[in-house]
Amino acid sequence: MEKVRQIIALGGGGFSMEPENPLLDTYILQQSHKPIPKICFLATASGDADGYISNFYRFFERQNCEPSHLSLFRPSTRDLEGFILDKDIIYVGGGNTKNLLVLWKEWGLDKILNKAWNQGIILAGISAGSICWFEEGVTDSYGDQLEPIKALGFLKGSNCPHYDGEAERRPAYHRLIETGKLQSGIAVDDGAAVHFIEQDLYQAVSSRPDAKAYQVSFAGKIIESELKTKYLGAEI
Repeated sequence: MEKVRQIIALGGGGFSMEPENPLLDTYILQQSHKPIPKICFLATASGDADGYISNFYRFFERQNCEPSHLSLFRPSTRDLEGFILDKDIIYVGGGNTKNLLVLWKEWGLDKILNKAWNQGIILAGISAGSICWFEEGVTDSYGDQLEPIKALGFLKGSNCPHYDGEAERRPAYHRLIETGKLQSGIAVDDGAAVHFIEQDLYQAVSSRPDAKAYQVSFAGKIIESELKTKYLGAEI
């Protein structure tokens, strides 16, 4: 079977923000096309917060999957590459994008995740776990302001999560693109996700009827184009 590179980037939602709404997380599981996919949680951006990891297990232990997590603060193995490459899905949590990227590079996890992606392991994540896959994004990692950050570059352009969920996200993203501090990119509401196959946008999906994703660019003025977004609840 041909190995296809996939990334699913959530603007917000999933088990940590919508514990009673499983639509985005079950969508991620379904993309592996395995009866019991192995899914591994990376909570690096939150400092491997115990509560966050517990919430991951609370949701995924009820699904048809084999959940695990990898902590860089309390590593369970020295063979990080072997551990990651044994999985079907890597799910990255939210938090501080800057710290996530620094720690991943220090541990060589950025290269391991690139290898995983090229081997057909699905990469997914929310917030910091969404921004990290793009060339750059808008982050609150530095404190009280939203600023640009360079990321891993598996996907082209920039990314802005929580587009409708935090009042300053949309104007900050527009301003950063308008001033050339960020490239054009994709903004995603809470409750929505963008699914890339190879480096092309395959589709936008949502767990809420009104949640959307947008292409945002600048050509003399900001151009915000709503992407066709498939509401996953319509299938139930």
